[in-house]
Amino acid sequence: MNAATEARQSELDRATDSARPSAELAGELFAVADLLGEQPSLRNALADPTGSDDRRRGLADAVLGTRISAAAAGIVGEAASLRWGTGSRLVAALERQGLRALFAAAHAAGRLDTVEDELFRFSRTVVGNHPLREALDDHSAPVGVRQQLVSDLLAGKADAFTVQLAERAVAAPGRSFELTIDGYLRLAAATRQRQVAVVTVARPLDDEQRERLEAILSRKLDRRLTLQVLVDPSVLGGARIRVGDEVIEGTVAGRLTAAHEQLTT
Repeated sequence: MNAATEARQSELDRATDSARPSAELAGELFAVADLLGEQPSLRNALADPTGSDDRRRGLADAVLGTRISAAAAGIVGEAASLRWGTGSRLVAALERQGLRALFAAAHAAGRLDTVEDELFRFSRTVVGNHPLREALDDHSAPVGVRQQLVSDLLAGKADAFTVQLAERAVAAPGRSFELTIDGYLRLAAATRQRQVAVVTVARPLDDEQRERLEAILSRKLDRRLTLQVLVDPSVLGGARIRVGDEVIEGTVAGRLTAAHEQLTT
């Protein structure tokens, strides 16, 4: 991402952050993103780089202002006034703000940790179940059918924010459910100025062990982290930690593999 795009995102972030976060606001932003995705002429008009910023903002207000709340209209107008270059980037920017509004609402309700954990675990369940993964990634099937499958699987087992996010992930065009959820988790961590650390261990961690490991890693890597824990008996003790592209291999299996490679080269 270049500096100009980052600057535009920061401007739009400020517009969303000034509004009261709620699931309703997120739903409105998602609805606008979906509408623009289905209406190429409107999408391109709102992203037209040859028009003035005020003209695009005015068009957004004229077309959408009476159909959504004042808070959502303000964010959409601000998004339209910025120069994204293409309509698809404008849609992506609104989608991102919908997600940020939802994560902010979960955080305000004291439920963001739970939501992040549930999303991560459900994603791992999908990855480990081939028929389920194929069903959710089958973009030839109606979105509503796939969203209903997610809703049925999570009913009574997950937070309402988790269900809304998982249903939204199914609707993401051109991306797998796994990659979409990974992106959601990175964005959730970023809302708290953190990075995601995926920790693979042989046995589950209790709350004390998890908190201690998070503190140690945050200090060692000099950044705030959100832990996502995977249990895999094949690691044979220790832990494998991935933060972005950085991998810390501290498992017995990893050390044995490294030793074997040294002996055979």
